[in-house]
This record gives sequence, C-alpha cells and structure tokens, in this order.
Amino acid sequence: MKSGKGLVCIIDDDEAVRESLRILLFSAGFDTCSFESADDWLESEDKPSTDVFLLDIRMPGTDGTELHRIMLEQGSRVPVIFITGHGDIPLAVAAIQRGATDFLTKPFEDGELIERIGSAIEQFRQEQQRDRELADLRRRFESLTPRERDVLELIVDGKSNKGVATALSISPRTVEIHRARVMEKIAAESVAELVRMAENIRMSSS
Repeated sequence: MKSGKGLVCIIDDDEAVRESLRILLFSAGFDTCSFESADDWLESEDKPSTDVFLLDIRMPGTDGTELHRIMLEQGSRVPVIFITGHGDIPLAVAAIQRGATDFLTKPFEDGELIERIGSAIEQFRQEQQRDRELADLRRRFESLTPRERDVLELIVDGKSNKGVATALSISPRTVEIHRARVMEKIAAESVAELVRMAENIRMSSS
C-alpha cells in the first residue's frame, strides 16, 4: 500500500544510485520501486501506479529521453524528473520542452531532490483532482435533455428568460422551469455559477 507521500519509480542502470535513492526517499517518507533499465520497465507486466518517475538519461538500450517519449505516446501524465550529468543538460532541456517536469544534474543536494519530488507529486495530484471534478461536471452536463441544453447555451450567451423564450419560441415560464431543472442537474447554486461551469466545459473541449 502506498504512503500518503506517494510512490517514486527510479529507473537507473547504476545499482548503487538506485539503492542510495531508495534509502533517501524511504527516510523522507516516500515509497519506491526501481528498475535497472528503461527496457525492464517497458517489459514489466506489473507496473505499479506511480506518482513520479526519476529517470537517468544515459542508459543501455532505451535511454531515458526515449522512454519519456514512449510514455507520452501512451498518454501518461505522470511527472518525470530526469537525473543528468552536465553533458546531458541539452537533452534534459529538450525533454522539459516535450513535457518533462524537471531535471537535476549530478551531484545534487538531497534536500533539493526531496523538495522537487514533493512539488511534482503535489502538482500531479492537483491535476488529477481537477480531472476528476471536470469528468463529474461533464457527466452532469451530459444528463441534460436536448431542450435543456438549448436553454443553457442561450443563458450562457447572456440572454434573459424573455430572450431565451423568444429564441426558442416557448413561454418565459417554460424557460424558468427548464432553467431550474438545469441548475438542479448541474448542482449550480446561481446562474453565475452555472455560467462558470459551462465555460469550464467549453474550455476543456477546445
């Protein structure tokens, strides 16, 4: 079972480095798993649910940057922190531009590594929470009937009840009933909140 601080997956071909990182992270309250190569991780059939990866760049076979590229192609959003030598900095910078979270050059301070891992995990968990909230919100919007969606779109566009009624050729009272049902299904406490929720859905779909 993972600790509250999260699970760090170490992928490095140097056994001494893996062990020293494991001890350091354990002392800081993190759980760890480790692989001696990117290929070992790729071939593993029982990959743990990881909160952050620590990847060495230079490894035999598939290197760290290639593994990161594969992860991205597979849709992974788990943060990746590269461990690099000074000669690898251009590769690490390029990886950051492709979506890696951070990189540290050897030798690095233990405290700095712990801080960056903690920051990466916190950001990742916040993103996961936002994703869950957005998925729940999307499910609520999908529960609307076609007519309720028509009413919602016109409300979001700033039309009054009378304006919505005119646009849809229905009575203002019918608009009020539809609007009340929309707010109940979406769980919005005000029209302003309803509009914000609808805009969040629009932005996530763009």
